[in-house]
Amino acid sequence: MSHTREGIKSSAALGRYGHVTEQSREAKSESVVCELTRSKMDESHDKANLGACQTPERSCRAFGGIAEALRSVANSDSWSLQGVYLHTAPLLTVEDQKASPGLASRPDSPTQDCGRDEVKRCADDIQKDEEEKETFQLKFESKFIQSSVPLYQEYWLKCMRADLQKVQHKRLADFVKSQCIAGLPSPPSSSLTSVPSPPGLHVSSYALWQELPEVKKKRLLHSLTASHVRLQEAMFELIVSETSYQKSLQVAVGLFQGSTALRNTLSPVQNHVLFSNLKDVCRVSEGFLLDLEARLGQNVVMSRVGDIVLNHRSAFRRVYVPYVTNMMYQEALISKLLQDNKKFVIAVKKLEKDPVCQRQTIKSFLVLPFQRITRLRLILENILKRTDEHSTDVTNLKEAIEAVREIVVECDTNVQRMKRTEELVSLEKVVDFGNVKSIPLIISGRYLIRAGALKKLTVKSNYTSGSTVSRTDIYLHLFNDLLLLSVKNGQRFSVQDHAMFPAQVRVEELKTQMLGLPSDAFLLRLTQNQLKTATAVILAAQTRLEKETWVQLLSSQKSTAGNTNTDLLNNKDNCHTLY
Repeated sequence: MSHTREGIKSSAALGRYGHVTEQSREAKSESVVCELTRSKMDESHDKANLGACQTPERSCRAFGGIAEALRSVANSDSWSLQGVYLHTAPLLTVEDQKASPGLASRPDSPTQDCGRDEVKRCADDIQKDEEEKETFQLKFESKFIQSSVPLYQEYWLKCMRADLQKVQHKRLADFVKSQCIAGLPSPPSSSLTSVPSPPGLHVSSYALWQELPEVKKKRLLHSLTASHVRLQEAMFELIVSETSYQKSLQVAVGLFQGSTALRNTLSPVQNHVLFSNLKDVCRVSEGFLLDLEARLGQNVVMSRVGDIVLNHRSAFRRVYVPYVTNMMYQEALISKLLQDNKKFVIAVKKLEKDPVCQRQTIKSFLVLPFQRITRLRLILENILKRTDEHSTDVTNLKEAIEAVREIVVECDTNVQRMKRTEELVSLEKVVDFGNVKSIPLIISGRYLIRAGALKKLTVKSNYTSGSTVSRTDIYLHLFNDLLLLSVKNGQRFSVQDHAMFPAQVRVEELKTQMLGLPSDAFLLRLTQNQLKTATAVILAAQTRLEKETWVQLLSSQKSTAGNTNTDLLNNKDNCHTLY
């Protein structure tokens, strides 16, 4: 803990800023609001986000206010932690998402919501950050675990390796599902590489319950059954891992967030986005750990821990949901800073060389809360597995596991909502309706399912030369409630037609060989387009798989019109008027 305290001392230098007067606070808030409201996406960001608009897997979010200010840096979709790539979507397995359908619309979600008050909230948070520079102190020291406990990064990587070994004969995809780490960030890569501790710094093996002095003194290993010892070890892992997590959080807050040099390279908005509510996360972790150690202090043979988790679930939700939700902006910002802000790079590299970091990067510290909330559920499940089914703690453990799962579900829901809305904002900037009836793209609940280029086929026939098929490019944007057909001009899309989906969209398979069309062609019908008339167009994909994907998506939630081609055959000469 000595290194941590040295890092904390550096934050005391912040005291030279003095006390903030009410007038200076108001002026600072007003300047932050102005900065937020004036922030716009520059031209380079429009180009960067164009790819996101065209790729369904990549999406972002913007609800105005702080999101508008941050949109220029929200162009990254993965974390990289020492070879472990943490992708941002989705956090959960399909089963988890289905299990909590109501979380998507929870009105009391602690994440930043859509509304005019968001700018003010962000300004208040930044003001709070300024005020806490002098008041925040890290004071936790474990009563039971020695200071040699590793940073959480090492603990987490060791756990991941152990889990990978358990499933070495299984598919990695199955393992990812069991970990619930697919989202705002995770599937772990198959090659996990840890940054070793620097020379001269020995990190002892992780503490075990059976190594506690009181356990040895009472010779409990001789009086308890093997299964009971395994249960105690499982519960003790909750304490050890939380201690390791707290140790890393203290480095993140005390060394990085508390650094005056680092703060001076950032604007107030950037500083807030980079560290978010990390201090609150640290406080909640400390309170949780104090309660766990208090339980251990009452009786070294613990009978239950589920109730402690339940007592802290509200605090967990209050701090973890907004932090994880912010991570997509956080990662994009730090990537941009590392690329464009030389002063930031110099300050970060200097801090990362501090022995207390143990050669870990700032990114590895910022991803800690996500790693912890997803790992917590696995630890609780292991405890439940080793708990006697008649124990009074079984009910609490099951409720605690469900509570943590719901928090992760809510994080995933908010991240996906953010990404989807951001994608709509980016797309709206490059879509031109021209002479076509324009419609707003940014609507609550709307999101992009798939976007891509196809070929529009026009069949022309005459009685002398026979039929000819001409091809032109057409671009489809399929939303959950809308279909746009556009022509791509450079970096922009000129809308040619649109229809509500799925009510006004039909697809049909074609007898391509009989009609003299490519095998990957299909018919797209709009029963009512933007002119309120029925129309149709023959489209062709590049591959059979691409065709099947489009047909399946365009047919979803609505049965297709079948495989009838009679009207095409009877009106083959007029196919050129279909679109």
